[in-house]
Amino acid sequence: MSGEPDIAVVVIGRNEGARLVASLASLQGVVSRVVYVDSGSTDGSLQAARDAGVQVVELDLSIPFTAARARNAGFEALDPLPEFVQFIDGDCMVEPGWISTGSAALIENVDIGIVTGWRSEISPDASVYNALVDFEWHRPAGDIEACGGDMMVRASVFEAAGGFNPHVIAAEDDEFCTRVRKANWRVHRLPQRMTLHDADMMRFGQWWQRAVRTGHGFAQVGALHPRYFLRSRQRVWFYGAVLPFAVLLSLLLSPWLLVPVLGLYLVSYVRTVRGLQAAGLAPTKALHQSMFLSLSKFPNLVGMLTYYWRALRGGDMAIIEYK
Repeated sequence: MSGEPDIAVVVIGRNEGARLVASLASLQGVVSRVVYVDSGSTDGSLQAARDAGVQVVELDLSIPFTAARARNAGFEALDPLPEFVQFIDGDCMVEPGWISTGSAALIENVDIGIVTGWRSEISPDASVYNALVDFEWHRPAGDIEACGGDMMVRASVFEAAGGFNPHVIAAEDDEFCTRVRKANWRVHRLPQRMTLHDADMMRFGQWWQRAVRTGHGFAQVGALHPRYFLRSRQRVWFYGAVLPFAVLLSLLLSPWLLVPVLGLYLVSYVRTVRGLQAAGLAPTKALHQSMFLSLSKFPNLVGMLTYYWRALRGGDMAIIEYK
């Protein structure tokens, strides 16, 4: 591989198959060094990475896998360290021009520690779940609190922050960005297409499990940084626990009490629809996606309770997979 000598890419994956092949192909001729970190794949991903000519790191199977641990291992394999490191997931392809655009932003703005762009779904219309994820990726450009795992980071900032927290199994990117911001570095999103993602969510169960993982992240990152995800946790408690309890209570006391409780759900749904429309979503899609966003509070609650139970028992924070 050839390209910018001061930029390296760390790709992480587990049983990504053809998605990994496409991911590595998108980097061909773009950067000089690519490290692929594998988390126990059994589908031939390791051989595919070796065939692509990239450096391969296999994680120790005896230690619980996390995306954070994989990214850290990829960074540690870079010798010598480049100036910038682009992290991407193995189900993503890098958009043409992103590497040069992202690195230029870091060179021109010495106070930016992390730069990111827009991630898009390859097949947003393949399922309502893919459409949900595609809309989730598109957030306003500018200085932001956090970004997803696709990011370009100054190697010096990564080292100073201590890398990702390997014990955080979901929203580890939010947690890392929070520490970087606390160290007075900016986290910035450019109005530029960065990666193409293949969520491949075709079943309700996949969406539910992903929402459970999200709730786990709300709780675990909140335990480390109490103000982060605070509003998200409050909404989950209110709509996922308090109001359902009020429904049960009303059935015991008086059915008329259901009216204000259900009214609160309706008001929340309408507000979500209007918010999605204001963000540019078509009315029909806004109505559809709002239903899932309202429903997501219940699997989010399951994920939060899972974290609290694990923390109480001192158990391992095992990854929650949806693919």
